[in-house]
Amino acid sequence: MTTDSNTPNLRLGLIIRLAGLLVGAGIAVANIVLGVQQDMPMPVVIIIGLGTLAIAVWVWNFLAHQFTPQQMRMRVDELSLIDEFLSIWHRHKWAVVVFGLLVAGFAVLSVSLTGFFNIYTVISAAILLGILVLTLRFSRYMAQYRSSFIGLMVLAGLFSVGSMTVEGFASTGNVKSMLVFAAFLGLACTGQTLVALVGGLDLSIPFVIGSANVGLAYILSLGVHSSLAFAVVIVAAGLIGLLNGVLSYKLQGQALIVSLGVGFAVAGATQIATIFGSRYGGSLFGPVPEWLSNIAAMNGVTFGMKFPAVILIWIVLGTLVILALKFTVYGRYLYAIGVNRTSASRVNISERRYWYGVHVISGVFSGFTGALLLGWSGGGFIGIGDSYLFMTIAAVVVGGTSLLGGVGGYGFTVIGVLVLQVLTSFLVGIGLSFEWQQFIFGLLILPMVALYARSPHIRTQI
Repeated sequence: MTTDSNTPNLRLGLIIRLAGLLVGAGIAVANIVLGVQQDMPMPVVIIIGLGTLAIAVWVWNFLAHQFTPQQMRMRVDELSLIDEFLSIWHRHKWAVVVFGLLVAGFAVLSVSLTGFFNIYTVISAAILLGILVLTLRFSRYMAQYRSSFIGLMVLAGLFSVGSMTVEGFASTGNVKSMLVFAAFLGLACTGQTLVALVGGLDLSIPFVIGSANVGLAYILSLGVHSSLAFAVVIVAAGLIGLLNGVLSYKLQGQALIVSLGVGFAVAGATQIATIFGSRYGGSLFGPVPEWLSNIAAMNGVTFGMKFPAVILIWIVLGTLVILALKFTVYGRYLYAIGVNRTSASRVNISERRYWYGVHVISGVFSGFTGALLLGWSGGGFIGIGDSYLFMTIAAVVVGGTSLLGGVGGYGFTVIGVLVLQVLTSFLVGIGLSFEWQQFIFGLLILPMVALYARSPHIRTQI
């Protein structure tokens, strides 16, 4: 009787192992074909093929064992063969999707980039895959800090892979460069995070950044003192944020389009204004204050140390934002509005005031970022903020802040910013163009969003 009851379990285990063997064999064959096409030495090709076969089979069996709930195993004897396959798919579909995306991305890069496929990239991909598997396995035990754990593990994996495959990736100069660009992105993401916490999204950020960048250069060209010009730009950006907040609150159903429209209008007005007295509408070149260059340029010095002050500014402001969200009434009310607006209004929390407030903060930080970028670039350019349209949203999502509101925080966004910046540096280091970088970003964001989406929103749990 015991033997009969265990037969379906044995049959299911055999099916799982055979499927894993077939998948591993397919990956190994693909690697061997790519190696032969790139004229790699045959011993190396064979070693890579066997290594990828072993790794793929091990990962498959590990996932099959770790992600099979015990109660599902006990019901195997009630399932037909087709039902067994469907049951396996439903239990492991996200792991299979993530694994498939990684393999597909690796295969595409191997075919497209000469010299990409080698023993080092295979080992690096295996390390990254192993880290993702461990992340999937243990994140379930960290429900409260799940997104932070996932982000930190991905960050560690990317940095490890980059250090192994890209010469000079972990050097002091490259780390400083990554931190500088992360600081700009992190400052721009401050407002996006706060807007997301109340259930909104600000698409005007890149246009305000570009307008502030050109606007500051234009005001400086008129002979205005640099400190006054900087203050004028920040105040103007805050007023733009207020306008954005008022209009998007009045037209809640079209808030995204409203913020995008405000952004286009601001960018257009800035270009019209800068046409006068300049041959280059939307672009201005002239002297930049030394103090601004020292803050933002790569060769800046802070307290005698050779790193630009923008990194320190980001750390200080980021710490203040994190503490404010966690320990102040303002922060708690933001979360309350994001969780349930109706309940928040019933305890006299003004949704309108906080909606306006986060958009003003978003405008101020966007203007601040654009002004600092003038010190980095040395000239005003209206399109300098274009990449931030995607990157600010991506950093918020990858960090784990819910776009539905009420879940996440700026600490999570910081992790997302670092993940994206390390990934960008790695992709540039291996010679990928901007288009390929966008493709890889998509491959990263999809599984990350899928992982976070499996957790129910907090408003369904209270």
